[in-house]
Amino acid sequence: MQNQIAPRLHGVPESFYSKFGQFITAILTGFDRIRFRATLRMLYQPAVMERFLGYCGVKLKEFKSFAEGITAKVKAAAYQAAAEARRPVEYLCKGQLSKEELARELACRDKIKQGLIAIFSAVEPCLSYSLRGDPKTKRIKLVLETRKCTHFYHYYLHEQFGLTHVRVQSWLPFNVDVCLNGRAWLARQMDSAGIDYDQRDNCFVWISDPAGAQELLNQQLQTDWSSRLDELLSQAHPLHAELGKPLGQRYYWSATQTEFATDLCFKDAASLQKLYPQFIDHAIRSFHSSDVLRFLGKQFPQMFRSGEVKSTLQHRPEGVRLRHLAKGNSLKIYDKQSSVLRIETTIVRVEEFRVYRPDSKGELSWQGLRRGVADLWRRAQVSEAANERYLEALASVTASTPLYQEAQSVCRAQFFKGKRYRALNPWSEQDGALLEAISRGEFTINGLRNRDLRKLLYPRRASSDSTPSSISGNHSKANFVARPRSDPQSLRLSPLRPKPKRSQDHHPPPSRTPRRY
Repeated sequence: MQNQIAPRLHGVPESFYSKFGQFITAILTGFDRIRFRATLRMLYQPAVMERFLGYCGVKLKEFKSFAEGITAKVKAAAYQAAAEARRPVEYLCKGQLSKEELARELACRDKIKQGLIAIFSAVEPCLSYSLRGDPKTKRIKLVLETRKCTHFYHYYLHEQFGLTHVRVQSWLPFNVDVCLNGRAWLARQMDSAGIDYDQRDNCFVWISDPAGAQELLNQQLQTDWSSRLDELLSQAHPLHAELGKPLGQRYYWSATQTEFATDLCFKDAASLQKLYPQFIDHAIRSFHSSDVLRFLGKQFPQMFRSGEVKSTLQHRPEGVRLRHLAKGNSLKIYDKQSSVLRIETTIVRVEEFRVYRPDSKGELSWQGLRRGVADLWRRAQVSEAANERYLEALASVTASTPLYQEAQSVCRAQFFKGKRYRALNPWSEQDGALLEAISRGEFTINGLRNRDLRKLLYPRRASSDSTPSSISGNHSKANFVARPRSDPQSLRLSPLRPKPKRSQDHHPPPSRTPRRY
């Protein structure tokens, strides 16, 4: 596999590409993880839910037995699907377990190439109905509240989407969640198109045809989401049509969370690791709250009144990640597999954005962005624009070598007249700590001694009289005392004079005989 310079592609501003394009071999811009939700929206109104029970001929006091009957059918359908595919159904009692990792292990162990991998069941919180008494009317009523019920996770190796899962709630109103990965989908597309690639985890470190891969990512935005998601709904939740029939309503698809990533594949890990610390340092020091709001499309960040903007730096096993959070939406920068720079926009609260579409009168105007899949194309637009603004702000980073690296080549030991003199590097950890200790304010008046430095630099060994070998090898023993001159702001280092040794024939002076009175 030979690296090649990537052509100019959309998703990266010219200011960034012209400065760092020599290190970049491929650019990919598209959806990463997308979480969809299918709901019977009318059933979220208690009044409509009571009407639904009336259509089914169920009295309010019979709600529990009616709901348990449908729950039993949902569970039976899940077990039947697993039995037909000869796949296991496992109950997970610990929420810390990664269901995706378990599904990957099962697929690898059983050599599954397509179809159902397994079904995992777990008890998790949900929004559902319960019967409660009304003290005012002295009657029972339905209350929509947070409770717990069993959820079934159907993990598939889908022929188009790759690894994906469908989560089915086993209690009214029977929500369904679908989670798919745009990068896993792209891998399937490149396999069909004959494009070679090197995929590691959730990114690609090398692609033979970056322009062709980007075209495949663009095709994902033209998907008929409702029809494709309905196919997954029929597989994992065959009772969906029966539940919506009394009200004449179908499951409504919305996107609860979208991640849109811009990946810049560097030619090697060394090229990115040389620049990445500078990107992080620049983002921490230079990006203020108003900048983050501007990245996320706020035209007047100074008018931001409600909420707050948070920036967090996290060191993870796979790399360092910086995240900017504003009202539930976020921008992230992190290094993937040491050679891929990823800028990612996550949208959860869509009401912060606008879309140009017809209103109720049929006239085009800017309106609030909808959660439905009909506005998913607009999410891609605003997310890509946010990534571009972030990269454009990072373009001001200079590609020069950091000062501490330059100091390493200059601060070296020297030999003079056969004697070695160690170097003093203020940017090294040990010498920096030494200089910081010497410059402490409490030594300005009374000066400092070797034992004072030992207490600061080696507090655990301060009680020892002998200097540790690590000190003698790096910091020579402080054989001086700092005494102030008449000017208290200046210090004069004068060498310590050793005390004269007493001779062996030295005798102490005779003691005086006390007087007697």
